[in-house]
Amino acid sequence: MSKQINVALIGNPNTGKTSVFNALTGLNQKVGNYPGITVEKKEGVCKLPRGVKAHIIDLPGTYSLNASSLDENVVIELLLNKNDKDFPDIAVVVSDVENLKRNLLLYTQIKDLEIPTVLVINMADRMDYKGISLDLEYLEKHLKTKIALVSTRKNQGIERLKSLIANYKDLSISHCIDLTEIDKDYFNNLQNTFPNQLIYKLWLVITQDVNFGKTDRNEIDAVANFKTKSKNDLKRLQQKETIKRYQFINDVLKNGQTIDVAHAKDLRMKIDRIITHQFWGYVIFFIILLTIFQAIYDWSSIPMDFIDTTFASLSEWTKNQLPPGTFTSLLAEGIIPGLGGIVIFIPQIAFLFLFISVLEESGYMSRVVFLMDRIMRRFGLSGKSIVPLISGTACAIPAIMATRNIENWKERLITILVTPFITCSARLPVYLIIISLVIPEGRFIGLGYQALTLMLLYLIGFGAAVSSAYILNRVLKIKSKAFFVVEMPNYKLPLLKNVAITVLEKTKSFVFGAGKIILALSIILWFLASFGPGDNFKNAEEITTKEYANQQLSSVELQQKIASHKLEHSFIGITGRAIEPAIRPLGYDWKIGIAIVSSFAAREVFVGTLATIYSVGSDEEDTIKNRMAGEVNPVLGGPLFTFASGISLLLFYAFAMQCMSTLAIVKRETYSWKWPILQLTIMTMFAYIVALIAFQLLK
Repeated sequence: MSKQINVALIGNPNTGKTSVFNALTGLNQKVGNYPGITVEKKEGVCKLPRGVKAHIIDLPGTYSLNASSLDENVVIELLLNKNDKDFPDIAVVVSDVENLKRNLLLYTQIKDLEIPTVLVINMADRMDYKGISLDLEYLEKHLKTKIALVSTRKNQGIERLKSLIANYKDLSISHCIDLTEIDKDYFNNLQNTFPNQLIYKLWLVITQDVNFGKTDRNEIDAVANFKTKSKNDLKRLQQKETIKRYQFINDVLKNGQTIDVAHAKDLRMKIDRIITHQFWGYVIFFIILLTIFQAIYDWSSIPMDFIDTTFASLSEWTKNQLPPGTFTSLLAEGIIPGLGGIVIFIPQIAFLFLFISVLEESGYMSRVVFLMDRIMRRFGLSGKSIVPLISGTACAIPAIMATRNIENWKERLITILVTPFITCSARLPVYLIIISLVIPEGRFIGLGYQALTLMLLYLIGFGAAVSSAYILNRVLKIKSKAFFVVEMPNYKLPLLKNVAITVLEKTKSFVFGAGKIILALSIILWFLASFGPGDNFKNAEEITTKEYANQQLSSVELQQKIASHKLEHSFIGITGRAIEPAIRPLGYDWKIGIAIVSSFAAREVFVGTLATIYSVGSDEEDTIKNRMAGEVNPVLGGPLFTFASGISLLLFYAFAMQCMSTLAIVKRETYSWKWPILQLTIMTMFAYIVALIAFQLLK
């Protein structure tokens, strides 16, 4: 059995830590949450020389071990707790060759924890471009470690890094600085009181909101020698510590790093002037959004058509090849149509994640955050709220988790409450199928009406989020002087491998996460639609044949009438009829009502539910889009899905809180059912009223 070692991947944000993680692990990685909290946890496996396996944990980005957010607390608590199953045998600190001075602060802190540490200097391919040269031998000697000069773009230095990780026992664990020099009496007393504890660990416990082992802050405070240190005294000592570390870093880099400023070719400032311009910045961002939404339609049409016809054919083949019975019916009319209703949207979802990943990798997303802060501040949102709002276009759940870097509780609460208004990828299946039904395929100045409608829905969601934030800001009387700080990383060409892994992992997570719900709901819905109480359901064939005896229907038409009668008097039909009076003013029938109720489990279930309902009892399998287009309004006559009912449905899903998982995460993040219940009630009422007005005006 091969040995496995734990490797902690640590670094400042924007140092290329994810690129190093991907280079080491490839597709042998998974994403989860740290136990008991909702901070994302990325893990992977890497094969090292001599049959050694490395269990690599990609820790949240942090600038130092002086934590100011929950993400940073996660890093500190893991590094302090030797009893944790993930406690690292070796720490790999990833730095950026262009920001080495700033990155080394974190490195010197980790060295003080006496954990074997390797320093990765990433983005080495930019050294010539920036006029940077390094004396690696000098740096290794004075930083007391081994250095891997890495370029993930050119796949250089990865094998050396693997070798250094495998030989971690050869690494020095000596400190870079003597921490006790900032206050010798204080630290000597501390060491004498806790002789078996590492001095820097004790210091972190005193100054940070963390614990380790059996030694905690209360125990330290109980010692009289340390009660004399006030919070202000501790802050001053922290500042002295930081100054001392930077003095050491400056001395090392003075001889270990050379930067030819005249040689550095930097177009970044010129590009930033355009990208973040008060007028042209918004124009460029708007054009990029238009291009993305147009591409989502144009590029995905061929694979979507293929998936659509494949699932329709698979249902028909299953019916024809398997013997008639309950199991065949379940497969052909329940599971296959239900899954087909979500799989068909994989191309659009994959393209959405592709574009978001490219924008993040290139460095442009940080400029968008900076650009949009000018607008957001007027609505009472923190500048840091922009990151959750933008990431909410993928999914509200990780977006709400991302609010943990907002220090002010009220600002964080407002961001949590308004984020579900942002159009997430789960809404895409609903939007795309309805838009394709009610919006014509024409173009305006080269842009399709359907793509423009999709973009308008995104803008409506964003507008609803900032408007509700403005109202909440007034209601909750938020007074905050928080300053907005965002790092502008260098522009770079997106790394194809990183983009591919991101798209694959995010799409897989979306499909399999939704797939579990859809599979369970498809089976339940099939049962509810295939069985019913009373004689109306049991004698459906006899009743329908008698009713249409004088109309000379073909056998196919008669079977469709029988199927429709059975569906109407099934369990699901009875439930739908019960709620139909409430939704009829919105232009919906009972089938749409069932889809709306079932999609509370997850919005994307809406399409899968309709696919299941419309295929039950049908001998002739047809695509869901055609089946929906053929539905007749029971009250007004004519097509059920008209421009009026379609817009009503789009607006309902734009504003309604149709996501059980999001409510659960809001409860977890706010530690109360009060906020998610208010969120559900207000958003649903608002969605109903807007959808009602839209239908009544447009019908």
